Amino acid sequence: MRVRFWGTRGSLPVAARASDVRRKVARALLAAGGRKFGDESDALAFVDADLDFATGRTFGGATSCVEIEGGDGSFIVCDMGSGLREFGLSAAPRCVAGHERTYNFFLSHLHWDHIMGFPFFVAAFDPQAKIVIHSGHADAEAALRRQQEEISFPVPFDWLRAEISFVTLEVGRTYEIGGLKVEAIPQYHAHDSYGFRFDDGEHSVIYSTDSEHRLDDMEREARFERFFAGVDTVICDTMYSLADSVTMKEDWGHSSNLVAVDLCRVAGARRLVLFHHEPTYSDEDIQRMHQETIRYEELMREDGPPIEIVCAYDGLELDA
Repeated sequence: MRVRFWGTRGSLPVAARASDVRRKVARALLAAGGRKFGDESDALAFVDADLDFATGRTFGGATSCVEIEGGDGSFIVCDMGSGLREFGLSAAPRCVAGHERTYNFFLSHLHWDHIMGFPFFVAAFDPQAKIVIHSGHADAEAALRRQQEEISFPVPFDWLRAEISFVTLEVGRTYEIGGLKVEAIPQYHAHDSYGFRFDDGEHSVIYSTDSEHRLDDMEREARFERFFAGVDTVICDTMYSLADSVTMKEDWGHSSNLVAVDLCRVAGARRLVLFHHEPTYSDEDIQRMHQETIRYEELMREDGPPIEIVCAYDGLELDA
C-alpha cells in the first residue's frame, strides 16, 4: 500500500508569506557559508543534505487529502480538502495512461476544510469518471450540494458530469471497497467524525483525523485501542501541542502529538504520522513538534518496540 499526502493542514488552507520565504533564503545562505555550486543539481544536493526541513522545504498549506494506493486499481482517497485539487491534477495523466477512472472517497466529516476541494476536482467534470463518496454521515450529499449553491460558488453541483453516488457506512461492519477491507469508527468531534481502517491482507493504514483522544479517560479510548491494534501506519490528528490541548483548546475536537504516541503504543502500531497541522504553526513550529514527538516516544518506549514518527507534508509518499 502506497500512501500519498496531498493536503496536511487543518481548519484552513495557508500560504507561505514573503517574509517566511525571505528568512528561509537567509538561513540557507548562512548555512552555505559562501560555498559555490556548479549547477542547480549541486545546490539541490546541498539543500537535501545540509539544510533542516523547515529551512529547505515546507510542510505545505493545503487541507486534508490523502491517497491510498492498493487493492483493485481504483483510487482510494480520504477527505476532499484543498489538497484534492493537486490530487486531481496528478490523477488526470494517470487516467490518460490507462488508470481506472473510479474514485472511492472516504469523508471523515463534513466541515468545510475537508470538502472544500471538491468543486475544483477535475474528475468531477469528466463524464467517464465514477465517483463514490463514502461517509458515516447521511447528509454528505446535502453538504456537498450546499457549498456549490449560487451564493457560495458559480458552478452548481448538477453541472458536474461524472457519475456521482453516495454511500452511508455502518459502524461495526467490514466493507470490501476498491480491493481493500474497510472499517469505520465514530470519533469525538463537532457533528461527529469517522476514522477509517484500510487493510489489504498484508498491510494496514488508519486515517483518524479530527478526533479528540484523551488518555485521562482510558475507558472511553478502549475502542480506539482495539481499532488501532497492530496497524502498520496511523495517520492521526496531532493538531495541538499537549499544553494547548488540555488548556485553552480542550474540547475543540482535536488531539495532541503526545497523546497520539500513547495511543499508538498501547495499540501496538508500528508508525505514527503527525497530521492536520495547526494553520497558525510555522514550518519551524511543526518541525519542533516533530522533534518533540520523537524524543517523547524514545522516553516512553521502555522495553517495547519503537514507533516510527513521521511528520506529514504536502507531497510526502510512503509505503504502509
